[in-house]
Amino acid sequence: MDWVPAVSAFFLATILIFVAELGDKSQLVALWFATRYRWWIVLSGVTAATLVVHLASVGAGRALGEVLPERALLVIVGLSFFGFAWWSLRGDTLTEEDTRERKGFLGAFGVVTAAFFISELGDKTQLATVSIAGRESSWVGVWLGSTLGMVLADALAVGLGIIAGARLPQRAIAVGSAVLFVIFGAVTVGAAFV
Repeated sequence: MDWVPAVSAFFLATILIFVAELGDKSQLVALWFATRYRWWIVLSGVTAATLVVHLASVGAGRALGEVLPERALLVIVGLSFFGFAWWSLRGDTLTEEDTRERKGFLGAFGVVTAAFFISELGDKTQLATVSIAGRESSWVGVWLGSTLGMVLADALAVGLGIIAGARLPQRAIAVGSAVLFVIFGAVTVGAAFV
């Protein structure tokens, strides 16, 4: 029964990553994008980025134990959150219709995928995936389970983003997001030097 370890790893990774993602900074990224883009674009971008990041995490957990020096990774991720804060306050230069309909890699899907990919680097869910992959015998089970756990948790954030986007003024969402991004950025950069 070769499938038993894969199924076990899949469910373990799904549950652990779902719980780890709740209240995480990358969930904030998903929530924020859900106020700007269509829900299916956000979830598609989250899924694509997560598949790539978690495949690398599983590979790292199985082979290397560490992908990049932790300090450098934390600084890069922390600085990216300052960029997200600036972007939140500045807003898009495109009209809402352009933002929702723009095609190509640099369109909404590409923006969400790239931003989520960056926010996930060095994140606790990435590190948890590395840890689980180092312990479990089925890398495919860990990869797909961790991806599903992440997407399910971020789907909750997308739902909240849709509700918030419909009920709160866009400026309040932008300022609130910017403040949270600055806090996460400062904590992440600070963690690199502790």
